[in-house]
Amino acid sequence: MSARSLQEPTLLLLTALADEPQHGYALIQEIAAISHGRVRLRAGTLYGALNRLLTQGVVRVESEEVVGSRLRRTYALTDDGYALLAAEADRLRATAEVAQRRIALGRPARNGAGA
Repeated sequence: MSARSLQEPTLLLLTALADEPQHGYALIQEIAAISHGRVRLRAGTLYGALNRLLTQGVVRVESEEVVGSRLRRTYALTDDGYALLAAEADRLRATAEVAQRRIALGRPARNGAGA
């Protein structure tokens, strides 16, 4: 799909949809949980991202229902969405492995700096 890395909110959104379809409010809660509270999407940001991902074909509307006179859409990943998430997970894993190897080699002593 794209050679560029995903922005963290997009990565979290795709991750939240990976195991089951969800509606907007559930996605906001799930993203907060996955990120341990670091990322809290506002509704406008979430729905803007969902619309962009719908246009790109990585997310689809699974179902629509009226709840309390409001339309509730449930979103799911498409096959392209799963492929994009898998590629990003592989990219992040490879980067983390390089970082771990370099950390294991130890940090060089800095001139004049204490350990």
